[in-house]
Amino acid sequence: MGQPKRVPKKKYEKELLRLQAELVKLQEWVRTEQARVVVIFEGRDAAGKGSTIKRVAEYLNPRIARIAALPAPTERQKTQWYFQRYVEHLPAAGEIVLFDRSWYNRAGVERVMGFCTFEEYERFLQQCPIFERLLVEDGVLLRKYWFSVSDSEQENRFRSRLEDPMRRWKLSPMDLESITRWEDYSRAKDEMFVHTDIPEAPWYVVESEDKRSARLNMIAHLLSTIAYHEVKPPALELPARPPSQGYQRPPRELHAQVPDHAAAFRPN
Repeated sequence: MGQPKRVPKKKYEKELLRLQAELVKLQEWVRTEQARVVVIFEGRDAAGKGSTIKRVAEYLNPRIARIAALPAPTERQKTQWYFQRYVEHLPAAGEIVLFDRSWYNRAGVERVMGFCTFEEYERFLQQCPIFERLLVEDGVLLRKYWFSVSDSEQENRFRSRLEDPMRRWKLSPMDLESITRWEDYSRAKDEMFVHTDIPEAPWYVVESEDKRSARLNMIAHLLSTIAYHEVKPPALELPARPPSQGYQRPPRELHAQVPDHAAAFRPN
């Protein structure tokens, strides 16, 4: 399959903004209906998960929609039930949680890199469908997205990050090792899908050779899976400003001021 044509920038930005406006409507519906939404973003390194999450959350209220990107577990967390630390981040009523990677770390990087035992891995594959069915039965709206990218495109994105000082931080030794373990990750993903692609919580694959298309497709699909409706906001009016009571601001010289760095860029 050849490289897909890229969505033109102007058309992409127009449709993205329309979809983001719908996400705001979804957010207000979630808040009003006291719904609970969990969206899982998984996939290859450099497949575009993070940039898609950024666009999803861009105009949302961080008090309602939050991103969960958990660090490596602590020594104490390693002794807990595997799903325990993720449960802490699940939404309460009226909340949306976007998981930038999730409990599926065990079926991917932990399995491939040997960070868990085979028994722990097998236990995960057995328990994960049960865990997710419990969430869905309790009313959580669970959506799972796998971002798929080819080995050549992944390598191009890694090289781009390596050469860009502004994005160099996004590249880790673990990312680079995924190049040499491409087939291992592929087998792990296939096995994960066999056990966890269940009717109650299916996987949705997002082709992400073109990041613009991937973002539009993922957001449009998410919106299509939830029967939300627009919630009319309460009518608001700016109150009239009361007359002055004689307040005078203290002289600016009394406080440390931020230097006017922007002055160099303003026209004379």
